Amino acid sequence: GIDEVCGQDRPPVMVSVSVSDRSGRTLTGQTLEAFYTSVRHGGLMAFGLNCSLGASELMPLVEDIGKWCECGVSCYPNAGLPNEMGGYDQTPEEMAEAVRKMAEKGLVNIVGGCCGTTPEHIRAIAKAIRGIKPREVNVNADRKLKVSGLEAVTVDLKNNNFTNVGERTNV
Repeated sequence: GIDEVCGQDRPPVMVSVSVSDRSGRTLTGQTLEAFYTSVRHGGLMAFGLNCSLGASELMPLVEDIGKWCECGVSCYPNAGLPNEMGGYDQTPEEMAEAVRKMAEKGLVNIVGGCCGTTPEHIRAIAKAIRGIKPREVNVNADRKLKVSGLEAVTVDLKNNNFTNVGERTNV
């Protein structure tokens, strides 16, 4: 759709997804890798997580994304988990420290904030990550056939010469 509307003036495309909990499943039940597999053909500038949880809780999921993502990785966490009144209690300094740890591990290219973040949170994050080298984009893409349903499936005839495709198994 973007190519049809924009033609040669195509803007950079970022895809950001929310997870329902620490398991890393999207709201529709897909794993993050399965969701990425279903949109990776779009020539993405970045793929990542938004909203969902706080930065500390998202870090293991962002680490996982870095293992198979072939473009930049973004993360826009909440200012912690919501409290019983639906508010967000994480201070700008606490959030910035969690995002800094993510950046220092070389996991992200683009960071920001979602629910509960304020201009003070964003300023603290910008200050905390200043000078940290962004994630190196994985250019050694696996050229095996990868398809997705709720989970990603790689068809690899070298290591598995049988792939069952049928009414209840196909992706």
